[in-house]
Amino acid sequence: MHSRAIQKIALVIIGLCLGYAVTVLTRLPWWTLFIVAAVWIGLGLKLRWGQPANARYRKIWPWSLLPLSLWGIYVYLADSFGIVDLGAVFFHLQAGIAEHGGAGKMFTAVLYTLVMIGVLAAVTWLSRHDQRWRLAERFFAIVLLASNPLLFGLGQRSASIVTDDGAWLDRRYKAPPTEELQDPPNLLIMYLESLERTYSNELFGDVYADLDALGERGAVFEGIRQMDNTGWTMAGMIASQCGVPLMPAGLIHDSQFEPLSKVAPGVDCLGDVLAAQGYQLSYLGGASTQFAGKGLFYRGHQFNNVKGREDLEPLLDDPEYVNSWGLYDDSLYDITADEIRRLDSENNGPWGVVSLNLAGHAPHGYPSQACVEQQGEFDGQDILYSVQCSAWLARSFIERLEAEGLLDNTLVMVLSDHLTMRVSVWDQLTAMDRDNTLIMFGEGIEPRRIRRDATTLDIFPTLLDALGFNLAEQRAGLGTSLFSDKQTLVEIHGIEVINQRLREETALQHRLWEGISPQRREPQEAAPLEQTLETPADIADEIDIIH
Repeated sequence: MHSRAIQKIALVIIGLCLGYAVTVLTRLPWWTLFIVAAVWIGLGLKLRWGQPANARYRKIWPWSLLPLSLWGIYVYLADSFGIVDLGAVFFHLQAGIAEHGGAGKMFTAVLYTLVMIGVLAAVTWLSRHDQRWRLAERFFAIVLLASNPLLFGLGQRSASIVTDDGAWLDRRYKAPPTEELQDPPNLLIMYLESLERTYSNELFGDVYADLDALGERGAVFEGIRQMDNTGWTMAGMIASQCGVPLMPAGLIHDSQFEPLSKVAPGVDCLGDVLAAQGYQLSYLGGASTQFAGKGLFYRGHQFNNVKGREDLEPLLDDPEYVNSWGLYDDSLYDITADEIRRLDSENNGPWGVVSLNLAGHAPHGYPSQACVEQQGEFDGQDILYSVQCSAWLARSFIERLEAEGLLDNTLVMVLSDHLTMRVSVWDQLTAMDRDNTLIMFGEGIEPRRIRRDATTLDIFPTLLDALGFNLAEQRAGLGTSLFSDKQTLVEIHGIEVINQRLREETALQHRLWEGISPQRREPQEAAPLEQTLETPADIADEIDIIH
């Protein structure tokens, strides 16, 4: 092929990819990629990139190939998930990604790989044919490495190894209560995948209306923010059931190349607390329990029945009525209702049931056939359709159980597992102050709205408080009961400080993975009461809210 034609192809490939990366990493509309590409191509042709005067060809390999590849990975993650969470990447690699439903993501990954090969080939051709590129790309290689958020995040986590104080969060950890409850209520927890409370904004119409209706009968919590290491399903469930962020085992894990055998074994979570009270516990989820360690977590924390796609799919009347992740929500709720009926009829003490649905899963959701009959045809793209479906099915399920008398003496908690990842209304969502859904109702829960600056870590003690436990200092894990007047960690220190401390933390990480990691580093006995105050606000939890 003529060198001028190759030059144009190389400039077009780089220009289009540069434009696309700009639109992914900013809020610019998709069509601006063509403007960026046109400017790049025009500049390249004017300056004769790849065809300079007195051109001298050299067969070299550009320094920038690796930095460009790393940026390609970052753009792919940002394009797929919106916010790149390194903790999620590390945890899923170690806990396992078998039986996932992201077939579309795999296709996208292959497409990204092919495109990146094209970019690397274009840069290599330009560098070999243009001495100006050979000189400049070395400088740009350094710039690309220094500016990549992926490497910046890795550097921050590595810095925790040599931090002066790696136990800031661990010192604030409170073990959950152990006293015996009198006449404890049953418990139903419904995790609604990615269905954050931000969808209640009028900008999104009435897609959240059914959850608003549920909230009128109990306590609605506003301001449940998302701190680092709580922004994916397994992390959201651990935050709300254990009161701690999910810090991946990472380098403290004994067998680096083997899957985890336990998930968060070093802390007592909701299942451990309730099992000690004689609860019969069940987890039912539409997706596989083999994905991301869900089965390991629930079985390891004393749930009696743990069932996911592989267990529930044989129970379907129509085995073909599944999506790439697993069961549709209408099927899941039918099976969950059967499980509650079984537990209620056996009368072997209080029961606790946790369900995790799929309808709101990014990027487009998985609305059930029941929703198609209710809402009309789904266009396959609009996440608001799926959000409305998820909320309607959750409300219908609860009303069905109530009509059968299955929720008598039962505390019901409806919540989102985490904020949504990149969806069709991503730009609108990220322009708002986002928070998670949290609704509780049952006997003794007065209808009210509670606005607090909190995180999903505070859900754990709030739930224990609602069940009737007496909490030491109104706290459990790293959270504070939102029914109390005690301040949360975020109210005291701010979420930026908490996230920064999390990046420097090592002691809490060892606590989480105690039993499958090297022995925890014990604090020195010489100064058990001393504490380095890095900020004026570095006082654990003694400050009450001033009314």
